[in-house]
Amino acid sequence: MNAVLVSAASIWEIEITRALGRLDAGDADFVAELKVNDFGELPVRAAHASIAAQLPSHHTDPFDRMLIAQVQAEGLVCVTVDPIFDAYGVATLW
Repeated sequence: MNAVLVSAASIWEIEITRALGRLDAGDADFVAELKVNDFGELPVRAAHASIAAQLPSHHTDPFDRMLIAQVQAEGLVCVTVDPIFDAYGVATLW
């Protein structure tokens, strides 16, 4: 398994933010960048969705809730600058 995994939820959020005009990423192809940089893909699984739905309401952002669920389910460390992740007791790298 790759040392670095990128959640499908992160790519989804980036692309939505770009489509809404709130992110100028030019013509970057983030899926291609995963391969170029040897990052693995972390798919969204049914178990992740179930965990995300059951999380306490410390945070309402659905993408972040999915990331938190994935970190919990897979025993991963999440790279984030959002301090609200601490409320969920997940491992983070700032």
